[in-house]
Parts: sequence; C-alpha cells; structure tokens
Amino acid sequence: MTRTIKSDLIAPCGMNCAICLGYLREENTCPGCFALNTNTKKSTACTKCIIRKCTKRKGKYCFSCDTYPCTRLKQLDKRYRTKYKMSMLENLENIKQKGIRAFVKNEKTRWACCGCKGLVCVHRGFCLICEKNKKT
Repeated sequence: MTRTIKSDLIAPCGMNCAICLGYLREENTCPGCFALNTNTKKSTACTKCIIRKCTKRKGKYCFSCDTYPCTRLKQLDKRYRTKYKMSMLENLENIKQKGIRAFVKNEKTRWACCGCKGLVCVHRGFCLICEKNKKT
C-alpha cells in the first residue's frame, strides 16, 4: 500500500505522522495525531502524549503557544535530532515561515523512497515496503 503525506498528518509538535513507524507499519497502525477515525487505535505514545493534549496552544501547532518552545518539545526535538536526524523545531519553523502546503510538498520529496516511491520511515531509516534507504 502506497501512502502519501497530507497536512492533517502533521502533528502539533511538527512530527510528520506519515513517516512514523506507528503509521507505516502493517499491523496496529496508528492513524496519526489528528485522526478522527475511531475504528483505528492510536499508539500508546500518541494517546499519552502531553504535547498532543496540550491546552495552552492557541492554534493547531506548538508555535502558536506563549511558551513555545516548551521544555517537553525541546526534549523531544533533542531526542529526534540525536536518534533520527530530524528536528521538530525545524519542522515547526518551516511551517510557520513557509506554510503547511510548502512544508508538506518538501516532506514528500525529503522522505520519498528511491526504490518504490513509498515513504522512508524516520524511525528505521529505510522504506518498510522495499527496504531501500532514502535518497540523499
């Protein structure tokens, strides 16, 4: 199954849910942070996510909050930069500066599999369909 990146798959923290292992895996698939489909179970991490449930945010994304970037978001960003070479804060700044459409367009290129044109999983570093590495 080929998946695509859509604006409703970009989480409040700047995570692109379309490249998340929880979203891409075949079993127990997570529908993404903003999913309205109640037939699909969200991952435990997403269900318990403090950032997703934050009530201080004035808009859809964390940069609309008076405490942006909060400690929790900074910790998440540091973990993702270190382990997965992706920055939530950089994603949010790109959305803020260029808009969600431009961000999504860039993400489609950035995370496209060079083999089957699927998506590279941020957590695994390769496409879960054909197991090729993302293009450089």
